[in-house]
Order: sequence, then C-alpha cells, then structure tokens
Amino acid sequence: LSVLIALAAPAYADQSAEEILKAIVKIRATIPSNAHTARTLGTEREGNGVVIDSKGHILTIGYLIVEAEDIQVFAAEDKPVKATFVGYDHKTGFGLLRTEEPLGVTPIKLGQSSEVKEGDPVIVSGHGGGDSVQAVRVISRKEFAGYWEYLLEDAIFTTPPYANYGGAALVGREGQLLGIGSLFTQI
Repeated sequence: LSVLIALAAPAYADQSAEEILKAIVKIRATIPSNAHTARTLGTEREGNGVVIDSKGHILTIGYLIVEAEDIQVFAAEDKPVKATFVGYDHKTGFGLLRTEEPLGVTPIKLGQSSEVKEGDPVIVSGHGGGDSVQAVRVISRKEFAGYWEYLLEDAIFTTPPYANYGGAALVGREGQLLGIGSLFTQI
C-alpha cells in the first residue's frame, strides 16, 4: 500500500496522498422508476466522484447521476451530504454535481490526460482511502464507442481491471486527476 500511495503523491506533488484520497467521494443516487434509464441502469446507483473545486463541484461518470431525483455524497467521514445534478456532457460521458454544503476536503488538482501514454504507470482509486487504491498501467489509447451514450476519440484503457470503476479517479504520478472511470471492457 505504501508503494501505491507514493506513486500517487511523490515528493514534488502539490498535494499529499491523504488529501488526494479524501477528494475521492462516494456517490449514491436514486432514480425514479419511470425514468428513461431506469430499466437498463437501475433506480439505485452507487459509484465514485472526485471533488474538483472549493465550491463542492464533483466530477463523475454521467450514468451514475443522470435522471436522479436524489443524490447523496459521502466523504471520508461517511456522513451523507445532499447534492444536486449540475450537468451531463454527452460528448465525454462525464457528469457534474454540486454538494449543498462544503465537504471540508481539498479539491484534487487537474492534470492533462492528453499527456498520458501507453505503458505509463498510474493509479485508480475509488472512495475508501488507501484500501481503495490500485496500481494499474495504461495499455492503450484509442477510440471507444459507447453506442448508448458517447464516442471517445482517445479513451484511456488500463489493466488490471478495477472492481469499483464507476466514477473512480485515474491519478498520475504527480498526484493529478487524469481521468474518470467509466466501465469494464475487454479490448
């Protein structure tokens, strides 16, 4: 575990590993049973998100929160905080929400996903602190067609698979957010 944490936040990173991991939150959304996506994605959805600014904005994968009537966010203390849907980007599949009260965490720094190369070591992490961190390697950068929702011209594929992928953070060597987990696929 200490090796993974060191990978996430080397000595030159702007944030400590602890700050980075606290910025990764759990999201729980309730969707009405008559919603368009309820049949395929369910009415109870749970995944991860990443706090990206001091105003409580959280970046996640859109399918977790699209059509939600209730969204709750859980930070490190696992105390629920109500959040509201801000938007869904059909081009990337990203979802954005905002908490109704501050979470008391330092937002993660944003990196440049365009600089991620095949073979790069990175980490994937969901909510849960150090126990949720997994070292992975970028194995491909290529087009991905999510026919149901979006087309990514330059998706990042990693291995080994991360079990709690929905909205998980892809974090680079400098401790910056490089991507958001979307799904498990075989390429």
